[in-house]
Amino acid sequence: MAFIKTRKKFVSSAIVSSLSMMAGNAIAQDQVAQLDTIRTQAATEQSLKVDQSANTKFIAPLLDTPKSVSVISKQLIQDTQVTTLSDALRNVPGITLGAGEGGNPNGDRPFIRGYSSESSIYVDGIRNSTSQNREMFAVEQVEVTKGSSSSLGGAGSVGGSINMISKVAKKGDFLEGSVAGGTDNYQRITLDGNKDFGNGIAARVAVMGHQNEKAGQSDGAEYKRAGIAPSISFGLDTPTRATLSYYYLKSDDTPDSGVPYWNSSDNTATGKPLNAKQGIFYGWLDRDFQKQENQIGTFKLEHDLTENLTISNVASYTKSTNNYIWTQPDDSQKNIANGEVWRRVNSRITDTTGFNDQLSLTGKFNTGSLKHSFNVGAEYSDQESDKGSYTVTSNSGKTITGSPTTGACSLGIGAGSDYWCTSAYNPNSKDPWLGNVAANKAVTTTTAQTTSVYLLDNIELNPQWLLDLGVRWDKFDTELKTNATGAKIENNTDFFSYQTGLTFKPVENGAIYASFATSANPVGVDGGDGSETAVNASNKDLYPEKARTFEIGTKWDFLNDKLNLTAAIFRTEKQNTRISIDANTSINGGASKVDGFELGLNGNITDKWAVSAGYTYLDSESTKNGVSCRGTTCTDQTIYNGNVMPNVAKNSATLWTTYQVLPQLNLGVGTIAMDKVYGDLANTKYVPGYVRYDAMARYNVNKNVDLQLNVNNLSDERYFTKAFASHYATEAEGRSAVLSLNFKY
Repeated sequence: MAFIKTRKKFVSSAIVSSLSMMAGNAIAQDQVAQLDTIRTQAATEQSLKVDQSANTKFIAPLLDTPKSVSVISKQLIQDTQVTTLSDALRNVPGITLGAGEGGNPNGDRPFIRGYSSESSIYVDGIRNSTSQNREMFAVEQVEVTKGSSSSLGGAGSVGGSINMISKVAKKGDFLEGSVAGGTDNYQRITLDGNKDFGNGIAARVAVMGHQNEKAGQSDGAEYKRAGIAPSISFGLDTPTRATLSYYYLKSDDTPDSGVPYWNSSDNTATGKPLNAKQGIFYGWLDRDFQKQENQIGTFKLEHDLTENLTISNVASYTKSTNNYIWTQPDDSQKNIANGEVWRRVNSRITDTTGFNDQLSLTGKFNTGSLKHSFNVGAEYSDQESDKGSYTVTSNSGKTITGSPTTGACSLGIGAGSDYWCTSAYNPNSKDPWLGNVAANKAVTTTTAQTTSVYLLDNIELNPQWLLDLGVRWDKFDTELKTNATGAKIENNTDFFSYQTGLTFKPVENGAIYASFATSANPVGVDGGDGSETAVNASNKDLYPEKARTFEIGTKWDFLNDKLNLTAAIFRTEKQNTRISIDANTSINGGASKVDGFELGLNGNITDKWAVSAGYTYLDSESTKNGVSCRGTTCTDQTIYNGNVMPNVAKNSATLWTTYQVLPQLNLGVGTIAMDKVYGDLANTKYVPGYVRYDAMARYNVNKNVDLQLNVNNLSDERYFTKAFASHYATEAEGRSAVLSLNFKY
């Protein structure tokens, strides 16, 4: 807790030092370079359309890329004031969020087009798959690539991948930030300053301090974090450029425990979540916690060999921890029939380190009449993850299990059970904690090494026809070591991934394309720090899961390239999913598929009217299943062949639009809509569909300062954002309001 006590001092010190370095220069420059009018400033900044990916693996403009790519722009981040990656991803239809449990760690777990992308999250093109809750304070934009794409990023990427683009030093001087306060004890301060020293040298630092309680929840979840992200660049606007950057985020949260499933008509743990009061919290404030620490150090070196040829190398070292104890409101013992909930423990202790190195050559060349844009490279990564948990016991020796006849709930609610059993409808989060907690660190150690080479080539056959080609080879080796015995289990494999696309451009501002791409998902792709099944005795000899995506789409720029319209139809097939056939045997015998189409609209309709909108339809089917085993007891899942896949919404849509009502006043409204989502393969547990409405008003006090009010979930809708397979769903936040003072010099 020492971190939390010093959080404000830490942030304040960083801000003061940054201000002293940059404020004088920023203000001086402001006196020389004045913006014409507030109206001009607003029109310039109001950009929800992004034309070029910041990822060098995309070797053509997004308009000419035969793949669906959704970009959460800097402007959309500012308009909606999202602070976490999970919140930002809700602006992209076709993405659902998964919940964590014991084997599934509590952190970001997005599903893109029906398939988990937890191990396919990148920062500046470098895999960042460790379990964590990611922040937005040091992020310029987020790029979501949809469909199978292992040729771009390597293992995983069945339904797509997510790439967060960092704020790094660049030319020019600026100082911007925000001080915000709101309902539910919301407090946030951010600062982003860049100093151009001349001679190609610039430095930048972003800092953040944040805390809030979960909106609509009394004496429940609370979030506290602080971070800093400094960087320095050399050789800007010269043939040789280098950037050294560092990212640090530390958090100390009280996590939300979710709501159990319950069907009161037949007293079974099925159907939708329990019909309890909005904002209910089953956690134990004296016991529950989640502490995370994440660090990334990166060195990027680039050299222009010629005008059209650049060689670059990016080396990155990462370190992360994710430690928690939180209450799962267990419904497995049917205690809810008696109005009771067992406070089951979920815990984890994970320490992960990783090293990545990427060497690439990018450029353009011609072979006769064919024009090539290419990226060829080699990559290496090495990740090591120590995983353990906490042993939680009772001081009094009372039963702490969940059975209503022999467990904690047989002793009654409250003191009789040392508070391990609580009311299903009126739990008390302030119940005293009377037990013990002991850490069991590094019970297992998982290592994962990847060596890769790839070639990406976009060929202009003529001004109307473009051919996109890509191939990648990966060698993936993983090992699980039980540290008490020294026993080791390993899986070593290699695989190829491909992509190809043909684009027809009837006019310069339009494109029609057809594409095919594959992905490969080896055993232990998350390096032991995620929700994928780690290597074990039953899967150690299995091949990577293979998937493929077929897509036909079109992209158009309208209104002098200010507005972009996209449409696509697609199918993703996972052909050899890992399934169990008995308690000790797994095979590559499963299969699933998702058919769908999507629409997107981003940019400016007029100089005053901006819009970001999207719709996705997903028709999913789990076509071949095996058995589900708990110990030596297995239940048949082949009876669910043909069922809807978990974590897939058939229909989802998003809309964010703003209008410059007056030169000083900008108004925005948004909505997020999603169909019912099943938590389990049996399709017996689900969270209902919902529609959420948001609003924003921004008033420009002057050209440097504005006031922004965001009100989220205007109707105070009770809805759920995550559906876990067995026990519970995660309730969304209620209505909240945040007022921000934003400044930019």
